[in-house]
Amino acid sequence: MITRPSIVKKHSLTGHKDAIYALCALNNYEFVSGGADGHIIKWDANGYAAGNVVAKVSTSVYALSYDSLRDHLFIGQNFDGLHVIDLVAKREIASLQMTKSYIFDIQFDDDFLYIASGDGAIYIVSRESWKLIKTLNLSKKSARTLQLNDHQIYAGYSDGYIRVVDKKNYKLTQEIRAHENSIFSLCIDPKKKMILSGSRDAHLKIWSIEDRKVLNLLEDIVAHMYAINHINYHSNGHYFVTCSMDKSIKIWDAHTFKLIRVIDKGRFAGHGTSVNKLLSMPNKNSLISCSDDRTISVWDINFSK
Repeated sequence: MITRPSIVKKHSLTGHKDAIYALCALNNYEFVSGGADGHIIKWDANGYAAGNVVAKVSTSVYALSYDSLRDHLFIGQNFDGLHVIDLVAKREIASLQMTKSYIFDIQFDDDFLYIASGDGAIYIVSRESWKLIKTLNLSKKSARTLQLNDHQIYAGYSDGYIRVVDKKNYKLTQEIRAHENSIFSLCIDPKKKMILSGSRDAHLKIWSIEDRKVLNLLEDIVAHMYAINHINYHSNGHYFVTCSMDKSIKIWDAHTFKLIRVIDKGRFAGHGTSVNKLLSMPNKNSLISCSDDRTISVWDINFSK
């Protein structure tokens, strides 16, 4: 079991005019945020300078994703589809309205984008032509969260199911009632042996994915008081973090699944409302969190002290 880390709140970033729902790293130091005000703001986790608006859309943003190899920023705009921004050229290179519903998650590989939508569909878009090539209608309830590996698409839905799809033929290979309520977050561990799920039911579940054909439940933990909004592994794989509608962030040992530390308003001047998304910066001890309270917090998580 790893030791308890020291926690220091390094900075609070302000600039958004409404709740913040999405965070995405651009490199080792910079990241972007998006939320209900439709602004995509770029931040520097080193200097904590005022953020710069790099894009504006007309409605809320729940999903951001970034491909550092091609400098493509993917923005999921509610009711107005997908936008692709070239951050080097500083221009939009593609826009696709495949749904009139919410876009809750965007994942990608070398060839395709995978988009989880409030209409229950998973939309698959070619990165060469920017055309919609496949629509997976697996539920009438919202597709809320996606994870990919070399062989599968893992999708968490508002009906509490995790559905697993073969990436080559797009056939459903497994569906399992994983939670009592909506699944808001899935997260694959760095070694790609497990997938974690977090739900409105406040349960954190750990599943083995070593057998590609079957999800096997390893642990079921009542992790928070209210809905788990997001799960994020640190790049070193030693710990992961969860955040919740209960206003807290929790740090967990990735090997024992034991709770190590709680970050909240009372102990560390944490967020005053729901914590919606987490981001571990690649080469730092920094953890970034965003909230309905319109702020972004930068935390130093240090296990060496």
